[in-house]
Amino acid sequence: MTAHLPQPDRRNAPIERGVPSPTTKLMLESLYCRRCRRGVNIRFNTLGVVVQYLHAAEQRGQRIDHDPEPVPITEIPNPIIDCDFCSAPDAAWVYRCANQLSEHRRVTTQVIAVSDYRSRHEAARVRRTDTEHAFTQAWGERWTACGGCADLIKARDLYGLILRVVDALPTKYTRGKHLMRTRGELHDTYSEVLDTLTPGRGHIAPGYPLGIWPDPEATS
Repeated sequence: MTAHLPQPDRRNAPIERGVPSPTTKLMLESLYCRRCRRGVNIRFNTLGVVVQYLHAAEQRGQRIDHDPEPVPITEIPNPIIDCDFCSAPDAAWVYRCANQLSEHRRVTTQVIAVSDYRSRHEAARVRRTDTEHAFTQAWGERWTACGGCADLIKARDLYGLILRVVDALPTKYTRGKHLMRTRGELHDTYSEVLDTLTPGRGHIAPGYPLGIWPDPEATS
């Protein structure tokens, strides 16, 4: 699927316009880029209209030299499947959970007192911050994991999983005050993932990007 990492701070960036597409259909199968064979993330507005496709690598701060060409993963020959948690290459397992969505807002207004601004200038304290919906990030129902993250998922070790992911993130997500925000976002997302995991997991193998799942009747 795609790397589920904190979003870059784009509160004031314009959101690309798109075309209507039912979000339920988008969740049925992970999207990958036809050109580079890597995961693609989806952003949509309050009406369920897709406003942007974004390479997962871009959310990790990497530069991509082309726009995403999203198609279902099953249409990609030999997709490059990274761990959705720590972004390690060659994910080994895929899990299912409740559909994950996260809302992101942009700052529209910041209010400060005139006297405070005159005395403190750029250090003036913000009295009120107004925001508006920027986009909703669709993570989907399928999460891929490397062996190390899979061990933590099996143990339901939420804080161990967060620590492993934080250690693998670029410093822009973990430097200073950003660390608390990043850990908080990961805690909110990963706790929901662990709470809603369905039984079993699929083993990712060549020709089986959605995983080979055990037969429920064989294990019952």
